[in-house]
Amino acid sequence: MSLPIWTPAALSSEARSLSGAWWRLVEAQHQVSTMKLVDTVDEQVLLESLLEETKPAFPPDCAGLDYLLATPFRYGGVYPNGSRFRRAGRTLGVYYAAQRVETALAEMAFYRLLFYSESPATPLPANAAEYTAFSALIQTSAALDLTEPPLLRDEAAWTDPVNYEACQALADSARTAGLAAIVYRSVRDPAGGRNVALLSAGAFAERQPVERQTWRIRLAPSGVQALCEFPRQRLGFAITDFASDPRLAAWGRAVKP
Repeated sequence: MSLPIWTPAALSSEARSLSGAWWRLVEAQHQVSTMKLVDTVDEQVLLESLLEETKPAFPPDCAGLDYLLATPFRYGGVYPNGSRFRRAGRTLGVYYAAQRVETALAEMAFYRLLFYSESPATPLPANAAEYTAFSALIQTSAALDLTEPPLLRDEAAWTDPVNYEACQALADSARTAGLAAIVYRSVRDPAGGRNVALLSAGAFAERQPVERQTWRIRLAPSGVQALCEFPRQRLGFAITDFASDPRLAAWGRAVKP
């Protein structure tokens, strides 16, 4: 399949407004991983400040942002494998989020299963892991929407489950055009929810997350179970829900519940 060609000038003419709260998940251990290494709160603060000094710098538009929002934009780090809208290597950061928490959970479930499918000698964890889901307010007049015409005509390229070349080329052109966000359909969510890829931290309307939830996610040979205590929610994904990706489709046939 040949790559769709969208020049920066053509993309500029398709810019539209985007606003609302978008969800992202991180492992909850980001809050407590250093506690076991120290004896007091003051020592933990000192340790975390020292660790912070060793990490790549933030770009200027991250000034004042909560670290949950700013971390994907750090400069200087080598991005190992690439993702849908970010090339591998020493490349500019992208903040990925979902319009609904259920879509964010589907994305997390897929990538956790993918990790174990590509590490067949690693056993699935026996216990559920804790994750923090948080929403951030986004507001920009410089967004692209791949779920609407005319960009929708290249949907097959934007939703390829494995090959991200078309999306990465689009992101390059979008950055050249000064665009800040790309809305796209989730390939991993069985319900086809919408995701956003922020190319600039300047698209955040608030400097802090506006809502947080705690989720416990358990991986099993049959799929993924997710539980939130407040507000009370349960969600499950079968491995077959991600069968559009050949990597998990093959693993699902090999792993027996």
